[in-house]
Amino acid sequence: MNSIKNSHIAAVTGLLLALAWVLHLAGFARANSYVLIASSLFAGYFIAIKAFQALRMKAFSIELLVTIAVIGALIIGEYVESAVVTFLFIFGAYLETRTLEKTRSSLRNLIDMTPTEATLIRPEGQVKVPVEEVVKGDRVLIRSGEKVAVDGAIVSGQALIVEAAITGESVPASKTTGDRVFSGTIIDNGYIEVTADRVGEDTTFAKIIELVEEAQESKTATQKFLDRFANIYTPAIVVLSVLVYAVTRNLELSLTFLVIACPGALVISAPVSMVAGIGNGARNGVLVKGGEIMEKLSKIDLVIFDKTGTLTKGKPEVTSIKSWGMDENALLQVVAQAETLSEHHLGQTIVSEAKKRELNLAEEPQDVAIIKGAGMLATVAGQHLAIGNRKLMAEQGVALSEQAEAYATDREKAGNTAVLVAINQQLAGVIAIADQIKPEAQAAIQQLRDTGVKQVVMLTGDNRHTAQLVGKQLGLDAVHAELLPQDKMQFVNTFKSEGYRVAMVGDGINDAPALATADVGLAMGLNGTDISMETADVVLMSDRLDQFAHAYSLAKATVRNMQQNTVLAVTTVFMLLAGVLLGKVFLASGMLVHEVSVLLVTLNAVRLIRYRAKKRVKEPARNDAATCGTHCHAA
Repeated sequence: MNSIKNSHIAAVTGLLLALAWVLHLAGFARANSYVLIASSLFAGYFIAIKAFQALRMKAFSIELLVTIAVIGALIIGEYVESAVVTFLFIFGAYLETRTLEKTRSSLRNLIDMTPTEATLIRPEGQVKVPVEEVVKGDRVLIRSGEKVAVDGAIVSGQALIVEAAITGESVPASKTTGDRVFSGTIIDNGYIEVTADRVGEDTTFAKIIELVEEAQESKTATQKFLDRFANIYTPAIVVLSVLVYAVTRNLELSLTFLVIACPGALVISAPVSMVAGIGNGARNGVLVKGGEIMEKLSKIDLVIFDKTGTLTKGKPEVTSIKSWGMDENALLQVVAQAETLSEHHLGQTIVSEAKKRELNLAEEPQDVAIIKGAGMLATVAGQHLAIGNRKLMAEQGVALSEQAEAYATDREKAGNTAVLVAINQQLAGVIAIADQIKPEAQAAIQQLRDTGVKQVVMLTGDNRHTAQLVGKQLGLDAVHAELLPQDKMQFVNTFKSEGYRVAMVGDGINDAPALATADVGLAMGLNGTDISMETADVVLMSDRLDQFAHAYSLAKATVRNMQQNTVLAVTTVFMLLAGVLLGKVFLASGMLVHEVSVLLVTLNAVRLIRYRAKKRVKEPARNDAATCGTHCHAA
């Protein structure tokens, strides 16, 4: 029975009860009884149908208990009780359904934001088509006020884009040629043309909706226990009501016991909280993959952070270049040519710097080999290059002079990564690269501590000087540097063996083993979205650390809300049962209290929809410390 049907049934039943009351006042006792019976049968029919459907599925439902009680009340002539009970049950179901819809409002709002059409640029001109007809490779035009219908790269134009549907961030982001845009976002101002590379169900937005739907349907350990409990409890109540009648010979008392003991509020106490909590997260750019993950996240007491792109901005810049035996630009040019085939962020930083200086990068590298945790090897214009850290230099038999070692160490102590470059097994230079700590990092870490995290640790492939500088500035409890991906995983296992409940926060790609090993793995940002969505338990759709702080606080609030609901539901049942046995609670009044308890449980869960964690520490206005990760293809 949906909310509209319930509202109609409740309206008719309510009118019949009002008519019965008027007839009672007018002294028409028989007519009053007929109207009460008609009201009971009308509403009771729909209740009985649902009870029968549940029985066919071999389930004992609350509708079955109410149906038995109503039939019994009619048999013993308690027409007022039967009519009032059916009205209250139907009206309560209507209110419950309407209120439950609010707990799913975040998901419904996301679905409402799904684009329905797109404007394609074709040889014959601009053509508006349903979004289902857009295919990969189409060129899509989006103007001010329109929704982006595909994932892809901007090939022309620039715009301010509201990405709240993806990242939870309401402030428009400035996008121009080369930047990626995502389906479901809205052009606030501007004009762009996009080449579609993901369409339909493959878009990031479609995957977000799918994940949220699956998460809201999943069950927590508490929910599974309550379901098993209800399957045993409900038939047990039927048996107990028979025993009550056998002992007291009071059919009305037995029927009242039957209805009052219904576990309605108890059964919905956990799922409504989880649905609301997961919906809140989705609206704020946090995808939690189900209630069980939410419960685990609420119990986390040790958090491990990757560094580059997690604690730092992940947008490093070249700060200095030191060369020996060749011009600075010549060194940068040959290294950038090798790095054109590297996907590592530090390699791309070197390429970007070369492009800024308008250096020629036409020469293609040969024999490229990526050495995880060390750097890369390549041949450019007949020269063999080794680009990376000290470990790679040692493996390639490249000796570092005292001058080179001192320079590299000095740059690292200043918060830079020293990328060593050897040409034909001779050290040719050092390229220093720096990244900045995210401005919200310190406040987010403090908020995590304030809400229950005992230890905050950083694991990075970066050099120890840079890592320690970041750790000191952020007040971390421990810093472990120069690690490979498997080393991070071993640390996670060590912390878990010490009794900690561990959350790992990384980029979802290089940190995949550690993310999978932790109790809860959190992937940050839209880079590598497919991998992060598959690997991580929680996906933070923007690269802001305060999203993690919100996710942790939300998990605690959701579990706390679920526990409040469970206590309210259990307390109500015990109080009603005690009232029945003491002769203080009767069938109609008991059903009223029962329905009110169901409504209160649902309303309490609805509060989570607008939950927002309080920021206890102000974000620093600026953070000048330059920090970064080593050129290790693993940080």
